[in-house]
Amino acid sequence: MVAITDFQPTNTATSQETATSYNESEQQFIKLLEMEDLDNKLAAQPELASDVESAIATAIEAAYKVGSGDELVEAAHLFLQRVLYRINRLKLFWYDDLRHYTNERSIWLQKVRNQIESAWQQWELAHFDVEALQKLSPADVKQALSERGAADLDPPLSEGSRYLREQTTEAGYRRILAIGSFDGLVEGSRLSRILGGTANAVQCTLVKVLLEEYGNGRLSRKHSTFFAQMLDEFGMNTEPEGYFDLVPWEVLACANHNFLVTERKIYFLRYCGGLTYFEVAGPAAYKTYLAAAQRLKLSDAAMGYWELHIREDERHGQWMLDDVAMPLVDKYPNDAWEIVLGYDQEKLMGDRAGVAIARSAREADREANQ
Repeated sequence: MVAITDFQPTNTATSQETATSYNESEQQFIKLLEMEDLDNKLAAQPELASDVESAIATAIEAAYKVGSGDELVEAAHLFLQRVLYRINRLKLFWYDDLRHYTNERSIWLQKVRNQIESAWQQWELAHFDVEALQKLSPADVKQALSERGAADLDPPLSEGSRYLREQTTEAGYRRILAIGSFDGLVEGSRLSRILGGTANAVQCTLVKVLLEEYGNGRLSRKHSTFFAQMLDEFGMNTEPEGYFDLVPWEVLACANHNFLVTERKIYFLRYCGGLTYFEVAGPAAYKTYLAAAQRLKLSDAAMGYWELHIREDERHGQWMLDDVAMPLVDKYPNDAWEIVLGYDQEKLMGDRAGVAIARSAREADREANQ
């Protein structure tokens, strides 16, 4: 587990000032992100980025070397994940102004991304006994995946899941949709980035998963369309990233991790392990959201996405275990432990995000009742 050193709690005013400072640094970063000829301008005037670089260095120290739980640490996590996401999203096309992509190959942005990723990934990996995983034989890996898959199909309810099922109000449910739209409206996009290459049975299974996420090429059947319908039912914003400011750092971290493991092909096995967990465990999470909607007596349109995913992801989970993860163990016996690491990482990060979503829903409920 990651070591957490002692630190002194800070007062609220200091926390608020720090959060404001990070927000100002993020706004400066956005200006740099959209600056024409960024690298050459920074070469001539490096001071243009000095405040942003200082804020990133400070946040890395706070987030990954101090610990967790303090408001300053949480603000640092959020700032870093937002900056990292703004760089990573350039890998996808958003059907917007082409000039937004002027710096997609910027050396400075690559340096910032690598700086944050390096510290963050070391922190994430410290949660696992990687040396023990590396000693797993192929047979051990298959057994570990089978046991994990069976357990995660129907896990015990967490405190947060029980709250959402039994207590959350419509305000909390709206908050779930708002945060969920961050991924739900661009669903499957990152999967598309690892499909190229030599044709084989594993690749074809991954393509099948992507095609179902994309409604087999029909916009009306694409999963994101069903999510947009849920938002429409409440008169909510259906634009991708429309509720970006509500997204907790824990959810952003899941997205950024997926960008990393799809960007670097050396992590292909880790990505497939993560996707296996995501598809296996998805129905359990969606059943919680569906139960909340049914208790609130919402319309079919306000919950249709969950019903669709429960049906399809049960099938996808089996595909991922039988037709992706297990064959990859046979093909890469010496590296197959990476599949288990990817599975476990996705579970840890997904559980962490789930807690954050439930916490945000509680906050929305409290605000609505004031």
